[in-house]
Amino acid sequence: MGRIIFVNIFGLLAVVEAVLITTVPLPAAEDVVALRQADMKAMAAAAKTLSSMFKDPAAYNASEFKWAADAIRDKSGSVLSAHFASEPASPQSKARQNILEERDRFDRFANDLRDYAVALDAAAQKNPGPMRMKPGEAMGGGPFGTHVRNEQELLAMPAEHAFHLMLQTCTTCHARFRME
Repeated sequence: MGRIIFVNIFGLLAVVEAVLITTVPLPAAEDVVALRQADMKAMAAAAKTLSSMFKDPAAYNASEFKWAADAIRDKSGSVLSAHFASEPASPQSKARQNILEERDRFDRFANDLRDYAVALDAAAQKNPGPMRMKPGEAMGGGPFGTHVRNEQELLAMPAEHAFHLMLQTCTTCHARFRME
């Protein structure tokens, strides 16, 4: 008797789920494009905040620095990748179709962006004062490095270098996957 009730309830739940799935509209292509463009603009604004603090050490504010790094962290990685899971035709989109063809590369860029933001967040927590690279300071990955091999190396590098690598990741990704 108990098994029959369970089966009936399970069956009823399956019917309700099927009805909800077919009646809940999926976001329109324009909505997805608007969402990802809003996230990209938020990351750009956060990067400008960080940049201003590196340019003018007197403007450094640890909580604002952390907020900006966290904003980039929260909108990159798997969140950024999910925005481009499929590329519906949309005249508002500036994304190239090759994102789908080069999914692994795009996802690596998205994850690298998140990793650099995590390193910046860690730097903000360790440093209550301005963070600038010192002359002759080692820059993991080399001066033109775009990828750091491991988390330990990433967290040990100067915050300013992590920031430059993050910007370089943005530039490289846009050059490869964005129409101008």
